[in-house]
Amino acid sequence: MTELYGLPIEGAEFSKACGGSTHPDGEACVTLAKIGPDAWAMGDSKRPDIEPLRFTTAELKAAGIDLACFDLSA
Repeated sequence: MTELYGLPIEGAEFSKACGGSTHPDGEACVTLAKIGPDAWAMGDSKRPDIEPLRFTTAELKAAGIDLACFDLSA
């Protein structure tokens, strides 16, 4: 298995999906980028300075995250 946090994230193209909830500073959005064959980086659009978390495709699916919301596919 690939060490997710060992994969480079520089240059990854993040897509954004926004939910129905809002924040006093604006709408809350999640960013997602494919960083490997079975590896994804997920961040918070309101906190771009925080390093994104990393997940496998199976972990995203288990959490109910639909890649189509980000215009992405596995």
